[in-house]
Amino acid sequence: MTVRTRFAPSPTGYLHIGGVRTALFNWLFARRHGGQFVLRIDDTDEVRNIDAALNPILEGLAWLGIDWDEGPGKGGDFGPYFQSERFALYREAADQLLASGHAYRDFATPEELDAERKEAQAAGRPFLYSRRFAAFDEATADRFRAEGRKGVVRLKMPREGSLVLEDAVRGRVEFAWEREQDHVIQRADGSCLYHLATVVDDHAMQISHVIRAEEHLSNTPRQAFIAQSLGYPLPSYAHLPLVAEPGSRTKLSKRKLAKYLKNKDFALVNEHGQKIASRIGLTPEADTFNPVIVDFYRDVGYLPWAIDNYLTLLGWSLDDHTEFFSREQLIEHFTLDRVNSSPASFDPKKLWAVQDHYMQQLSTAQKLELMLPYLVKAGLLADPVPEEARQTVAQVIDVSGDRLKVAGDILTYADFFLIEQPPLDPEAVAKRLAKAGTGLLLAAFTERVATLEPYTTEQLEAALKEVVAAAGKKVGDLIHAVRVAVTGTTVGPGLYDCLVILGRDRSLARLHHAQPHCG
Repeated sequence: MTVRTRFAPSPTGYLHIGGVRTALFNWLFARRHGGQFVLRIDDTDEVRNIDAALNPILEGLAWLGIDWDEGPGKGGDFGPYFQSERFALYREAADQLLASGHAYRDFATPEELDAERKEAQAAGRPFLYSRRFAAFDEATADRFRAEGRKGVVRLKMPREGSLVLEDAVRGRVEFAWEREQDHVIQRADGSCLYHLATVVDDHAMQISHVIRAEEHLSNTPRQAFIAQSLGYPLPSYAHLPLVAEPGSRTKLSKRKLAKYLKNKDFALVNEHGQKIASRIGLTPEADTFNPVIVDFYRDVGYLPWAIDNYLTLLGWSLDDHTEFFSREQLIEHFTLDRVNSSPASFDPKKLWAVQDHYMQQLSTAQKLELMLPYLVKAGLLADPVPEEARQTVAQVIDVSGDRLKVAGDILTYADFFLIEQPPLDPEAVAKRLAKAGTGLLLAAFTERVATLEPYTTEQLEAALKEVVAAAGKKVGDLIHAVRVAVTGTTVGPGLYDCLVILGRDRSLARLHHAQPHCG
């Protein structure tokens, strides 16, 4: 059997972390078995669809390396790949279900259905529609239409027995038919709903495995009933565990950011990202700038494979100790029988650690190409970047080492090298420069720098220690003050590296500029 999987997002919002995990598992399974991965856009909900949300979905998947074999931009033998272009197929299927007696036209009003629902609730029994306003023939349908009623098409679900399926993740699952409602599959205006459309498309596109989130498990009985009623063979089902909130078993939601920010690790990741966003002209408070959405990580400068690697571990594992995989290793080892059915809690701190691991594997040249665009967007470098500036940034990357966790971090560690005189942070000035006696220490060090030969990190360190020793002070009394003087802040690469990269003249200029702020 040829393996064919699909990811079928609705263009109703941006690419959610949970959706990415689903897409990734489908992609891995298809690649593992030499099959095809199909991208289909389920845009049957015309009210909720957002045209502007489609490109971020396509761009997000492409950035993550989750490439599709068929779908938008690729074509294929089973298109079109937008449900909005396949309505005729759904109407034919609805007519077939009506003709075979597996569906009926229903003319109940919302008020009449609500009355039945309340009656069942008062009696303490589950609501099951009485089919009082069902039309199983055209004469009855015409009579209801004459009363001014508008009809929808409902499934005529079985009311006895059960559906038993073997789920590739959850094992044997059973659904009692008596608990299933007569679900609407076609609206009064003739448009068809998702549950009919997805079954028709999965069959028409020869999808062999429907691998999707646990929340769709409850949809399976009605979809299996539709498929069987239309004479379709059922695909293999695999319902993945929820991607849950941090430390919880509740589904992660892009609408609950305020709640998640009470989690320390989530708040730190969000704050870090917002600082980077504000430097490159993004709007940090926008709905799309949210650590539950893929765009956040791309904009901040995470590595796509770090995202993929981490999300694979949300519900799947090879063993109890292996955490890092290459693309090829994941494809080789991925199987559905190693997917856990329990909710997988999203841990921003763990994702940060995976990102850090992969960032530290990159060469300076690779980091440089990732980081230069951030400096350009922040207005610190021209585009194209001059060669001299490239060399300076490369030096900064080298001396910053593992302080650079994401590509956007270069803004913190390189900005003061790329401007003539960085502003002095008021808090840093008050804490490090304004202390009594700092001015004399800084002046003595400035004098030594002016004549120091050779001008190297080793000589600069020795000179600073000589100055504090002569004054009977500690190294910390001067080294922090010098950092603020030359960088404007309290963070950055090693101080002596900063002085060498800046060069003698620029370092001296900044030391002199800071003197009036000293105590």
